Formats: sequence, C-alpha cells, structure tokens
Amino acid sequence: MNDFLYKETDNLSAMITAQPQLLLTLSHFGIPMGFGDKTIAQVCSEHGVDAKFFLLICEVYSNDQFMPQAATLRATPMQGLVPYLLRSHDYYLNRRLPHIGHHLDKIANMLPPRAGKAIKQFFSTYIEEVREHFAHEEKTVYPHISNLIGGKSDKFKINDFLASHGNLEDKLSDLVQIIFKYLPGCDASKARHVTTDGEPAAPSHADDDAIDMIFDILQLALDLRKHAIVEDKILGPFVKQLEKTAKL
Repeated sequence: MNDFLYKETDNLSAMITAQPQLLLTLSHFGIPMGFGDKTIAQVCSEHGVDAKFFLLICEVYSNDQFMPQAATLRATPMQGLVPYLLRSHDYYLNRRLPHIGHHLDKIANMLPPRAGKAIKQFFSTYIEEVREHFAHEEKTVYPHISNLIGGKSDKFKINDFLASHGNLEDKLSDLVQIIFKYLPGCDASKARHVTTDGEPAAPSHADDDAIDMIFDILQLALDLRKHAIVEDKILGPFVKQLEKTAKL
C-alpha cells in the first residue's frame, strides 16, 4: 500500500482538489459532500467504508498505469467491492444517464426531425445496452463472488466474463461525434453566427446547453472507462484468487 499516491491520514478535500476526477467516486461509495478538513480515514469511518479499499479504487482513478499486486489485493478488505459496483450501476442508470437524456432531448428538439429522432433513438438504444450489461453482471458475476465467499461452487468462471467484457464508453464517443455533426450552429458560415457588422455573434443559450451536455457525456465516458478498469484490474484478479483457493 506504500506505493499509493495517498494515505489514510491525508486530507480528503485536498486529495480531491489535486485529483478532481475522484469527485465522481464519492457517490459510488455513498459519501456525501460536506466532509470539511477531515482525513480520508475519518470520512470513510463515518460512512462505513473501508479506507484501504477506498484508496485502492482512488488509485485506479488517479493512475492509469496502476496495476495492483496480488499481495495488495490480499491485504485489502474486499467486502465493499460488490456494493461499490452496485452503487455505481445505480448512479449511471438512475442519475447520470437521465441527466444527460434531459439535455439531449432539448438539443434534439432543435434539430431537423429526422436528425433529432436518430439521436434520441441512438441514446435510447445505448441506455438499454448499458442496462443489459449491468444486469448480466448482477445476475452472474456478483452471485458467483457471493458463492465463492460463502464456500459454494458453481459453473461460472470469471475469465468467461472478462473475455467478453465490452467497453460501454465507446458508443458515447460515437454519440458525441453525431452531435457535433448535426448540432445547429456548428457550421460557422451560417448567418446567425455573424452580427450585422460582421463580428462573430455571442454564443447562444443553445450553445451553452450543448457544451454542458457534451462535457457531461465525456465525463460519463471517462467514469465508465474507470469502472471497467476497476473490474479488469481489481474484480477480475480478486475473483481469480477466490477461484484458485476454491480450486474451481
């Protein structure tokens, strides 16, 4: 654990200030804002989160090159892994995706009907894909982990899951490119972007809405990529250790 960027005694707000992407992890742990100048250990203790596990997840979010050693996984209490992943699923499906969908509807309604309908359909299909992806994990992978911890055996193997583990963030990049293509006003030659004296017009509220939405989509794509890394670098190796112990 000594090779981690942060320690349990570090100030949580200072860590998040230095690593803003970690702000996204708080809801996955059920940690609300308002922790003041408390240490990581103090905040985790107050909310029933194991500080070592919290730091392990934060390391994945902070360091793209991080690969936990087997000894690190064995030394880290993993009881919070499945709850963390389940809260992440809930956050994506019930908070972030609906939030983006609300903004997307506003933008799509400004487009020609055919383009607006296509974008809405693309996003709707994507949400169903995410829902199915998460449902598969919750029905197969997480019960497998519970069985292993409980000393039970089953036919599932974590390698089967990892081999078919798709990237949910890829289609979000496709969505951004579609928005760039059809967004009203992205063509700089259009008259509405030039004032009567030939000067560039100020950005419209529609432009602000589009910027906010695209930023949210890109942030979600980044968070989903980190979510997948947690599964590949932490969940996968951890479950392999359990399977090896159970000799599956």
